[in-house]
Amino acid sequence: MKKIVFVLTSHEDLGDTGHKTGFWIEEFAAPYYFLKEKGIEITLASPKGGQPPIDPKSNEIENQTEASVRFNNDKDLQKELSKTKKLSTIKEEDFDGIFYPGGHGPLWDLSDNMDSIKLIEAFYKNNKPVGAVCHAPIVFKNVEIEGKPIVEGKKVTGFSNSEEEAVQLTHIVPYLVEDELVKNGGIYSKANDWESFVQEEGNLITGQNPASSESVAAKLLAKL
Repeated sequence: MKKIVFVLTSHEDLGDTGHKTGFWIEEFAAPYYFLKEKGIEITLASPKGGQPPIDPKSNEIENQTEASVRFNNDKDLQKELSKTKKLSTIKEEDFDGIFYPGGHGPLWDLSDNMDSIKLIEAFYKNNKPVGAVCHAPIVFKNVEIEGKPIVEGKKVTGFSNSEEEAVQLTHIVPYLVEDELVKNGGIYSKANDWESFVQEEGNLITGQNPASSESVAAKLLAKL
């Protein structure tokens, strides 16, 4: 049985706004159910371990999807989610791939997390697929392969500046995903706002927004 580790954020504060953030339900639930139903064994991890914060906006009626509604009714998965393993205990050799759901949380705690950086480098160097969707491609910000940014010269995507502007958080977030990918030499492209769009360059798979999450999982699966 193939095994994938999902890495979720542990960060819950949306800057100094007084509002909460975390991971986006759709970006976790859709890939989780898709891969689980294909027979993939999934382990959940986060920097702090335990319950990762859920972005409350992802649970608002207008943002709910079939996968997020399923998650809200899935007590077993909710229990599993409440017991994520500490990221520091995860070893690349125990898994066949790694996946990062988005939400704004990763902008704060996974952009410079050394455990995450080392894991991505290890997966990539050992020819294993690495997937990230929406805000999660920020996890590549400080990842280097042979002294160069992992995204340099590669086709990538992620939450666009125009989408960040649309949700009025451009001046709240510490980084703009699109800008950081471009800054590190990534060949960034996108579809229209909120449309599904995925880029695949070897074992590096990125998705633009929540609508792209299951497609990233599908491409990840194809690489296992």
